Amino acid sequence: MAEKNLLEQLREMTVVVADTGDIQAIQKFKPRDATTNPSLITAAAQMPEYQGIVDETLKQAKQDAGPDATSQDIVSLAFDRLAVAFGLKILEIVPKRVSTEVDARLSYDTEATIEKGRSLIAQYEAAGISRERILIKIASTWEGIKAAEVLEKEGIHCNLTLLFGIHQAIACAEAGVTLISPFVGRILDWYKKETGKEYSGAEDPGVQSVTQIYNYYKKFGYTTEVMGASFRNIGEIIELAGCDLLTISPALLGELQATQGELVRKLDPSKAAAMAIEKIPMDKATFDKMHAEDRMASEKLDEGIKGFTKALETLETLLAERLARLESDETFSHATENIFHMYDLDGDGFITREEWLGTDAVFDALDANKDGKITPEEMGAGLGAVLMAKVA
Repeated sequence: MAEKNLLEQLREMTVVVADTGDIQAIQKFKPRDATTNPSLITAAAQMPEYQGIVDETLKQAKQDAGPDATSQDIVSLAFDRLAVAFGLKILEIVPKRVSTEVDARLSYDTEATIEKGRSLIAQYEAAGISRERILIKIASTWEGIKAAEVLEKEGIHCNLTLLFGIHQAIACAEAGVTLISPFVGRILDWYKKETGKEYSGAEDPGVQSVTQIYNYYKKFGYTTEVMGASFRNIGEIIELAGCDLLTISPALLGELQATQGELVRKLDPSKAAAMAIEKIPMDKATFDKMHAEDRMASEKLDEGIKGFTKALETLETLLAERLARLESDETFSHATENIFHMYDLDGDGFITREEWLGTDAVFDALDANKDGKITPEEMGAGLGAVLMAKVA
């Protein structure tokens, strides 16, 4: 019998989730769940095979918005519908759930987040999809966590993202959130920049953070699931084998699939139950105090919200350009150039990971030569085309 590769072994102890909006990548790796966000949808929306979905969504949004609607009105309406349209396509492939993200610009607005979550669920249910198969993805601000608490009581399940600190994790668990997505790679990025050190294995700060959260949850019997996200290498994934879920980019899924060797389970609920861990009561005052004291968590949360906002604005720019083309039959050859300049904040002709701020999987896919920078030529190859090349 052939030895199982690392991906096969990982699936025996952890639910594998595809961190991509690319339907072909999902078909290839066959994850149980999938998660999307604006930067992933931006990439997928530029692939020729998905243009029909984009165009049909824009046309329907224009019709429904009415004759007096502005281009921005139509694009705003189309955005949510496009996220749901890709979610519906993904649900035809994955057996369980898809995460659909709330507009990052609502991250500090509890009521608006609640209304957006209800709206997204209504669209899925109108298409005949049970809310049990949908996770509403919300940033882990105090306001976002409180919104999730309300939605969960209504039977709308939530995935709390941009989570970097134990205080965020505890608040989510006590709010009854279904799932959290702590960001492993972004934590590592911060510590490497702060200290100038290289980290690997169990010493990786991102690995340590997720391990701490996992053990805390299992120690005190919380049902909230832990889904590690934003990985820089398969070493981080190996160290978190046994975590409830891990959401992994197509590139790293491929690397795991191509790697042989024994995968040892590192996270185990029975071991966590025996640990001496102090329980921390959580309220807003405690949350705010811990958040202010955790510079990494506060900086990365703020950066992440700005990044997802930038990704959303980029997608809206693309949709506006495409709407103009549909209305006039003109091409929009400058779209990629415009997007590049939106991200190249310092105007040096390169986009760094810090400038990109959006989804790591898309940055890694665009960075064809793996030098940590995206050039105009790499962007010119097309976000979607490059992502497809990575998973073909």
